[in-house]
Amino acid sequence: MNWTEALIESGIWLIQAYSITLVVVTFCIGLLARRTVWGRQFWALAAGYFSPRRSWKPLATLALILFLTLCAVRLEVLFSNWYNTMYTALQDLDESGFWGAMLLFAILATIHVLRSLFDFYVQNAFTIRWRVWLNEKLLGNWLDKQAYYRSQYLDTPVDNPDQRIQQDITTFAEMSLSLCMGVINALVSTFAFTLILWGLSGPLSIFGVEIPRGMVFLVFAYVLIATVFAIKIGRPLILLNFLNERFNADYRYALVRLREYAESIAFYAGEKVEGAILRSRFANVINNAWAIVYRSLKFLGFNFSVSQAAVVFPFIIQAQRFFSKQISLGDLMQTAQAFGRLQDNLSFFRNAYDDFATYRATLDRLTGFTKAIGDARALPEPEVLAEGPRIALQRLTVRTPSGTPLLKDLDLEVLPGEPLLIRGPSGSGKTTLLRAIAGLWPYCEGRIIRPEHEALFLSQKPYLPLGSLREALYYPQRLPDDTSHTPADIQHQEQAALASTHRVPSNLDDLISGVQARPRLSQQSNATLSNQGQPGNHDDESVTLDGRAADMLRLVQLGHLADRLDQAADWGRILSLGEQQRLAFGRLLLARPDAVFLDEATSAMDEGLEDAMYRLVHEHLPDTILLSVGHRSTLFAHHSRQLILKGDETGTWEITETDLLR
Repeated sequence: MNWTEALIESGIWLIQAYSITLVVVTFCIGLLARRTVWGRQFWALAAGYFSPRRSWKPLATLALILFLTLCAVRLEVLFSNWYNTMYTALQDLDESGFWGAMLLFAILATIHVLRSLFDFYVQNAFTIRWRVWLNEKLLGNWLDKQAYYRSQYLDTPVDNPDQRIQQDITTFAEMSLSLCMGVINALVSTFAFTLILWGLSGPLSIFGVEIPRGMVFLVFAYVLIATVFAIKIGRPLILLNFLNERFNADYRYALVRLREYAESIAFYAGEKVEGAILRSRFANVINNAWAIVYRSLKFLGFNFSVSQAAVVFPFIIQAQRFFSKQISLGDLMQTAQAFGRLQDNLSFFRNAYDDFATYRATLDRLTGFTKAIGDARALPEPEVLAEGPRIALQRLTVRTPSGTPLLKDLDLEVLPGEPLLIRGPSGSGKTTLLRAIAGLWPYCEGRIIRPEHEALFLSQKPYLPLGSLREALYYPQRLPDDTSHTPADIQHQEQAALASTHRVPSNLDDLISGVQARPRLSQQSNATLSNQGQPGNHDDESVTLDGRAADMLRLVQLGHLADRLDQAADWGRILSLGEQQRLAFGRLLLARPDAVFLDEATSAMDEGLEDAMYRLVHEHLPDTILLSVGHRSTLFAHHSRQLILKGDETGTWEITETDLLR
């Protein structure tokens, strides 16, 4: 074989194959996106990423991956020809031809290794960037218009959104590329090796009928029949994989809730009940796992049997021609290799059916998630207007999801210096009214006028984000000198990642904690470091900010925590509910909003602390509009008016005046 000509032919083949494949793939994607359900699902998720208007890089990278995939196919063809050359040299006892084949193998193997490594990097870089984009798209939509909250009002709320964002996005990006390139590789290889087998195959006699090039027709018939049976056997795996994802997510969520509500469960001694719930959900996981095992046994057993039976076919069929010296040993071995490769290519859809089933389940989950986001964002919204620092409700009617009125035709304006207390029996709609004012409650009509951004809602159980106590104090604002992801932090992460490539760390927990929970330098330390070696340069802003946060903790009687401001911890577990509520008041005093809404925000405090917190608000925020929800009579002294909800399912309400304590 003239390998110089083979090299030229390979270049021509790559140009032709690339052009044809690019046209065919583009046409097929367009057809599938229009004509099939899963094609439309894929395009709805991926169209934005591949839009040239957004960026040309994803399409260029995909074109490069396609080229590398076709290079892999051509290398397989060249290796097939190499097998023929090498075995023919052995049969002819051609020593120089044998060593020439070894040198050629070294060249082909080097190209194959370099291509494989480059392809590995390009594909992984592509999927990582795709994951980043898709995560930002779904996460942004999930947070936009508070869909994460409003989705609970849907008739069928989406289950386990955390898993769909974190896990299903990864599976979608990785499997989309691997299956797409796998299909292309299989189809192009099928064409290439069919030509090789066509040239090597002789006539085949079946029941006295001679079939020219019979081996080619035999392998196609064999694999197509096997694929039909495999699809029938493997079809239930689609539903089983979908259920596997759901049951595992449900079990994981139950475990998270056990950790989140550990203290309440311990006080109730509810271990038996929780254990029964956890074991029940785990039983669903295991039952489905066994169903997958049994179905996979049938599916894999059939595939293994088909694959093993195909190994000896080419030798049996070509043996007579070899012994009659019609073909050489090289031809025989190349026939076997080409037959096996062709059989593998044609069997791709049969062998990868389990992957297709997993992929289809992932598509369904992500499509259901995006639909839930769209439905949540499409729920009716109250008419919320911003007219500066003003709170007013005009003809406001609030209903339950079933249509029962909680509040009907409320006209009210709350002015600075005239705090309003909202009272009523349990279930009368006090908190729901605050949800409506915040724009969270979809079942209401009327106009709501409130500050667009300068408003703060404090709930009965404050939310404390993960991170330092300082970050919890300033939430939802960013720290005034936010140094998140500083160059030092990024460098530390890069060093940890680089170190992990050289050896397996002895303690992975220490490595992760070192990356994720490095203690932040306090602002005072930062100022000290920045001023070293610079006489006369005194940056007092950081020190002032540090002192401001510490002073705020002392104001709300949490001074014992001042030296732990920059300690990162799960403060929602460390602090008692009363301490959390006082921290929320510190958050309020730092934010200085135009309006504040307190939903039983002092319920865990004693009356003395409650009085102290309200006095702080009156003293430090005299111009802030204040609305409170509460039951205690001690709140009367801090509010000049009361809105009393009757809770009689007619929406009746009443406004009364009280004496404000000064």
